Amino acid sequence: MNPQSSRAVARFADPLAGGNACGPAKPVPRHFPNGSLHSRLLRSGRGVHRSLRIGRRFGGWWVWLVQAMLVAACLFALSTRAAHAERLKELATIQGVRDNQLIGYGLMVGLDGTGDQTMQTPFTTQSLSNMLQQLGVTIPEGVRMQLKNVAAVMVTASLPAFARPGQTIDVTVSSMGNAKSLRGGTLLMTPLKGADGQVYAIAQGNMVVGGAGASANGSKVQVNQLSSGRIPAGALVERAVATDFASQDGAVMVEMQRSDFGNVQRAVDAINRQFGPGSAVPVDARALRVFAPASPNERVGFLARLEALEMTPTQEAARVVINARTGSVVMNQAVRVENCAVAHGNLSVVINTEPVVSQPEAFSGGRTVAARTSQISVDQGGGALQMVRGGASLADVVKGLNSLGANPQDLVSILQAMKTAGALHAELEII
Repeated sequence: MNPQSSRAVARFADPLAGGNACGPAKPVPRHFPNGSLHSRLLRSGRGVHRSLRIGRRFGGWWVWLVQAMLVAACLFALSTRAAHAERLKELATIQGVRDNQLIGYGLMVGLDGTGDQTMQTPFTTQSLSNMLQQLGVTIPEGVRMQLKNVAAVMVTASLPAFARPGQTIDVTVSSMGNAKSLRGGTLLMTPLKGADGQVYAIAQGNMVVGGAGASANGSKVQVNQLSSGRIPAGALVERAVATDFASQDGAVMVEMQRSDFGNVQRAVDAINRQFGPGSAVPVDARALRVFAPASPNERVGFLARLEALEMTPTQEAARVVINARTGSVVMNQAVRVENCAVAHGNLSVVINTEPVVSQPEAFSGGRTVAARTSQISVDQGGGALQMVRGGASLADVVKGLNSLGANPQDLVSILQAMKTAGALHAELEII
């Protein structure tokens, strides 16, 4: 039996030749002009057949290897770009484009018996009397109003840049007196003033409180804060703030969020590559000057493209942030530790007080006396020297510090001592 006869032979026909898989293909005509669609398809088909012949010769594994390498290279490039490149909008701001803080004093009414106690907060009663007098209601002198559903509050808001009259902004309402809860209250018309004393917005509306609480017979249960809340779109802008972010020569000052000469230089290079040489010049470690078009219409589009530019910021300086109140310790990836030996012992003082009753003998005429005795013990934990291995990565630093077995409160003292000894290469910031 011929071995060749048992093999299944598949014939692939060229669609341009008019053949099929069941019969021989017709000769391919050669009169197609160069550059036409038919000639390009024909050349691509020949390239595919040549690749299949080479793949059959070498087993086809190299094709998959090349494809895998190409996919890996593309994924690496995309991940690197996504991990390091950031838009200029997240790294810098335009000088002059900022929010303005507003503040006001007002009254909140409609509370369910949880308002200010008027005997302890006389300004609440005085404010209510002044408001009623402006509305045509006169309170006789000597009358002390006993109110339970009114509270004096402070209202704060942030006026965004380019805000126009008629727009709404959110406001935050906080109790100023001793009100138990502001839940369910309504803020009366409150003018919001800026630093110059001018009124820029009027606030009024029902407040949203994110907490809840109840009390009865001396017991109290409370969840979250009840003495403050927010009013979404609770203030109406009445006056706009003039914003002039461009100088007379059309230059715009761009300020980086942190002072770094490297970031400023990289931002200048990215802007000059996009808009041409001389479009930006550095000023100092925090600001750079960008020459924008003089026309307001062109300037808006220019700044939109400027904020969308991507750049790779420099690595943050090594820093360890310590919260002295809670004992929290946070460090960034640039922190490095040298080899050092640390001995840290725990000192605990225990005071145990017990009542002692001194009872006289029978018929002695004495009296029973209760006294207290205290026992004081001092326990100093073992403070043997332990080796902290230096690390070139954040994982090594964490592993070395964990080997001490210290709690966060003790770690604060250890880090300060390591900084003094020169074993910690980072800036300590205590908040």
